[in-house]
Amino acid sequence: MTVAAEKRVYTVSEIMSILDISHCTAYALIKSRQFKSVKVGKGYRISKKSFDNWLNENESCQLCD
Repeated sequence: MTVAAEKRVYTVSEIMSILDISHCTAYALIKSRQFKSVKVGKGYRISKKSFDNWLNENESCQLCD
């Protein structure tokens, strides 16, 4: 019996959906280095823990407005 691992990263598409933002805004957030991310191939993976902490600490996102 295998146990599914808890999700540890988000994709850019998931960040876009969570925040209801555009592709350009999502990449601007990633490049701002406010949460941990890593480039994998041609895409990015965003640390779920780091992103969730950032989201909880920031009630409003200046780049998302």
